[in-house]
Amino acid sequence: MLYFLAEYFNFEGLFNLVRYQTARAGATLLTSLLIGLVIGPRFIDMLRVRQGKGQPIREDGPQTHLAKVGTPTMGGLMILISLTLSMLLWMDLSNPFVWACMAVTGGFGLIGFLDDYDKVSKASHKGVSGKVRLLFEFIVAGAASWLIVSQINTFLYVPFINDFGIELGPFYFVFAAFVIVGAGNAVNLTDGLDGLATMPVIIAAGTFAVIAYLVGRVDYSEYLGIPHVPGAGELAIFCAAIMGAGLAFLWFNAPPAAVFMGDTGSLALGGALGAIAVATHHEVVLAIVGGLFVFEALSVIIQVFWFKRTGRRVFRMAPIHHHFEQLGWSESKVVIRFWIVAIVLALLGLATLKLR
Repeated sequence: MLYFLAEYFNFEGLFNLVRYQTARAGATLLTSLLIGLVIGPRFIDMLRVRQGKGQPIREDGPQTHLAKVGTPTMGGLMILISLTLSMLLWMDLSNPFVWACMAVTGGFGLIGFLDDYDKVSKASHKGVSGKVRLLFEFIVAGAASWLIVSQINTFLYVPFINDFGIELGPFYFVFAAFVIVGAGNAVNLTDGLDGLATMPVIIAAGTFAVIAYLVGRVDYSEYLGIPHVPGAGELAIFCAAIMGAGLAFLWFNAPPAAVFMGDTGSLALGGALGAIAVATHHEVVLAIVGGLFVFEALSVIIQVFWFKRTGRRVFRMAPIHHHFEQLGWSESKVVIRFWIVAIVLALLGLATLKLR
């Protein structure tokens, strides 16, 4: 909204900063952070009153988690509110990439909300059927992929190789949808400990804020040998909104958590990262930057696959963060060490921008 006002009234001087993406990114981060911190306490109290017993805790999970009984879930609604309000205030809403990413964030958030609501209302950790969830996730991701791909080419660009891409043609639509759905569910699987998913999402969003800005600039993209996507720079502001909303949520989600983000938040944030990666043509880099989420998802896939065929487990418990808990690591040690891994992977992802 402020961007349109700046364009319409031809702001000058200090107000002219609204036209610059870097300035709006900083303002968006602070706005979403402030909104989250302001609405947080009352929002958590409201969730606690409405949910009563809070999020159901799995009895077959780590026994230390039983102490978390009564902690409210659906905290992802806080993230979505602060994220949406700050974006509406600062972003260029005529940009199709913005609407595609907002559609994924809102659509996945709604799917996650219905899943959380089912769990809380039935006092069960099962929630909505996995097949039903995936069906609607692919519908949302497919629509967003169509909107994004209508603005870009259908090449899959490979890191470390200058101006090299694999033409996927119509298959790129399917590939893009898989990236978005995969990212959403990978973050969802990671969200099992207080603060574990939140900080890596913030780190990944910060990394893609840099990538989106560089991809959107023809001069920087030519210098670095990365694909130029006109209009993608606006997604740096989207990433800043995720960072601010995530930091505000982490204030309340820090151990011991006062609220869980639930599927409402984890699905929405993961899907948003996937959509941003597709829009910036950095899908492979997302697998590096979000390597922690990839490892978490793979640990579940490997565990299920191996157990069905042999009756034995590869890990003591999956996702893999529970494996380390079973090895005797404290929850805080698992979380902080996984944060460190996320930082290292983000730096490796940024290194791909120049090592070509």
